[in-house]
Amino acid sequence: MARYNAWQNQSVYSAAETLDDAARRLDRGAFFGSIHATLCHLLWADLIWMSRFAGTPRPAAPGIEASASMISGWNELKRERVQTDELILSWASEVKQDWLADELTWRSGAAGREVSKPCWQLVAHFFNHQTHHRGQVHAMLTAAGARLDDTDLFYMDA
Repeated sequence: MARYNAWQNQSVYSAAETLDDAARRLDRGAFFGSIHATLCHLLWADLIWMSRFAGTPRPAAPGIEASASMISGWNELKRERVQTDELILSWASEVKQDWLADELTWRSGAAGREVSKPCWQLVAHFFNHQTHHRGQVHAMLTAAGARLDDTDLFYMDA
């Protein structure tokens, strides 16, 4: 799933690159409004989960509301996305079965309390969350006239 995530992010960012900045920032009625804002939120969430999974630094944006405006510049957002995908790939290559079977406890800002869940479930959520928001961006990009690559897993290594 880490390889799929990086592959699909490359496709989404390449398609978004064909639009001008105003088109990427246009409020298209999605939960976070624009393509840019949704991509910022997705990066923020990946960084939050990696801080919990791997002990990496948390993003500077303090919560979900601020996540959509975490990075203002397109080139910086692209660079951070590539670096984060590399971090995720590296982390995923080292995950052990016993860690997946363990439980993780953290303070959830969204829930407003301490939460404990099995790591395998949180990893499934992590990748599902990426797919969910990439789907929103995919729809916005398609509506804007951008062309994206295939998303089916069996095309990944084709």
